[in-house]
Amino acid sequence: MTIRSYRKHVTVSQRVLVVAILASFVSFLDGSVVNVALPAISDELTTGPVTGLALQQWVVDGYLITLGAFILLAGSLSDVYGRRVVLAVGLVGFAVTSVACALAPTGLFLVVARVLQGVAGALLVPSSLAMIVSTFDGARQARAIGTWTAWTGTASLAGPLLGGILIDTVSWRWVFWINVLPVAVTLLLLRGVPRSTAEEADVAAGRRVDGLGAALAAVGLAGTVFALIEQGRFGWSDAVVWIPFVVGVACLAGFVAWERRAPDPMLPPRLFRVRNFAWGNLATVAIYGALYFGGFVVTLFLQQVAGYSATAAGLAQIPITLVMLALSSRFGTLAGRYGPRLFMTLGPIVGAAGYLLLLTTSDDAVYVSQVLPGMLLFGLGLAATVAPLTSAILGSIPPADAGIGSAVNNAVSRVAGLVMIAFAGVVAGGALDIDGFHRSLLVTAALLVLGGVLSWVGIRNEHVRDARGG
Repeated sequence: MTIRSYRKHVTVSQRVLVVAILASFVSFLDGSVVNVALPAISDELTTGPVTGLALQQWVVDGYLITLGAFILLAGSLSDVYGRRVVLAVGLVGFAVTSVACALAPTGLFLVVARVLQGVAGALLVPSSLAMIVSTFDGARQARAIGTWTAWTGTASLAGPLLGGILIDTVSWRWVFWINVLPVAVTLLLLRGVPRSTAEEADVAAGRRVDGLGAALAAVGLAGTVFALIEQGRFGWSDAVVWIPFVVGVACLAGFVAWERRAPDPMLPPRLFRVRNFAWGNLATVAIYGALYFGGFVVTLFLQQVAGYSATAAGLAQIPITLVMLALSSRFGTLAGRYGPRLFMTLGPIVGAAGYLLLLTTSDDAVYVSQVLPGMLLFGLGLAATVAPLTSAILGSIPPADAGIGSAVNNAVSRVAGLVMIAFAGVVAGGALDIDGFHRSLLVTAALLVLGGVLSWVGIRNEHVRDARGG
């Protein structure tokens, strides 16, 4: 390789990483930044058939349902038609729907725009991660995934703080306007990203979209996600909840059966015969169930019991963001050198220790002595876990399947989070007082330890390469 070609390769690789980070960043940011805007949205949009609490719920739920429903299809599309094409379509769709949300004259208009935004958002994450897997290998891949993890994790955790600042200083509409600039920059950078070798092989092989599988997966995920979200409002005995749930579960069962005999399956069953892919997704259930559930109960407790403002509750969790941003790339590099198993084992256990430290929290939640130590320790454990976990799962399957592999892991993590949040009332005992908070902390810590144990038992350090990524 000449110096000139090496420089070109480095430039393209760096561009791919920046594109992947920016594309995922807007999706993760939008998923968290909107929550703090809900009171302001319902105060302004008071006309039309959807207002008040129903508007607040569907501004969030509409996005989550379509995001969850279409993410497997999005992963398959990125493998069949190419990551650049699918990512470009997703970015344009996300920009257009963001503008529609920002200009929404009524609550119903905003809900429809959010539903469509979820479809566009589903196209972003699998394609961006698949681009990293197709471009990098070995230790360089693990390091790149670590960098991606740091920035996307920052988007999720910093979203509430950014949203609070925008709402307090400008308007809730800027929660959506802020998406336009990063999307435009990403589209501009995407023009310089060539099609990967894996994508060229897929096109040459004539891979097709599994239409029946796509329909079964979309309806199955939409029904189950809808039921998990709405059971908190209606209860499991209400037909509005149990009918979509039954239909969803039946479609998912049909999806599994069809994929086993489909000529060109959307989700090849052979992926689950790959040890690290199967065990990594099993560990994801426990780890991400804890991540979503723990963050949910801590945020509610700080505001509803300890009396923190929304902005203060967001600031309280910023140390997690800072630790993730500082250390995720480093842990990704170490996982590429030594293998992911040790980090996927110890990381969740350290994170569990952070939640156990929060058991010292009293009703007034003194930040420096009771909240901050647990936040820092959990952030350290999370930073040690996420990049090695993602790298272990996606690094174990062929680059040609990176899109659907990423989509599966994203779907697993989101559904695990929704399931755990759905059981929040059962765990907390119907009210999030100090006792209910402590029970929730113990459940979160237990899930994290379970994730570490599953990783130790199931993950293997396969294809560990030199840290130079040669």
